[in-house]
Amino acid sequence: MSQKRTFAVDGDLSGSSNSGEPEFLAIGQLHRPHGIRGEIKMSVWTDYPERLEPGLKVFIGKTHQPVYIRTVRWHGGDLLISFEEFAVREEVGLLRNQVVMIPLENLPPLPDGEIYIHELIGMKVIDADNDILLGEITEIIETGANDVFVVRGSQGSEVLLPDIDEVILAIDLGRKEVRVHLLPGLIG
Repeated sequence: MSQKRTFAVDGDLSGSSNSGEPEFLAIGQLHRPHGIRGEIKMSVWTDYPERLEPGLKVFIGKTHQPVYIRTVRWHGGDLLISFEEFAVREEVGLLRNQVVMIPLENLPPLPDGEIYIHELIGMKVIDADNDILLGEITEIIETGANDVFVVRGSQGSEVLLPDIDEVILAIDLGRKEVRVHLLPGLIG
């Protein structure tokens, strides 16, 4: 069931290690400074870059350093972004290769029929034809054609399921369950 999913989750660069702390979602990665006014190139991992606007509080790196966006503008396929806390090239250069995140609680609601990628992680996968638990989704691989759900069984085996209408029949967020139809050859 092809549904729009947004925002990337990047292993231990997102989330929270301590219970009670907010969980974070990666929305981009900083690269190198640009110019002399504190701008830095950022690759964008969100489907909604227009929501990255001046005044927005984001968090950087594994320590989740809070910063406020000062400016945002496109430059080629990347964003040039600057932060209130870093005024010059040398300062912002210290953020090189850091991941930019927002708290999960600040995610905007999606239109009906759309879900975030991170909501799929940990869902049970059920073979709808035989009503058998195949395992749970541990990863989403984004390919050019369609996403692929990595499903790990209780014995550690993995099944790769393409996110196409013939395979992914239903996603139930409330039950944290995905019902699938296994095409011939998907399980060895």
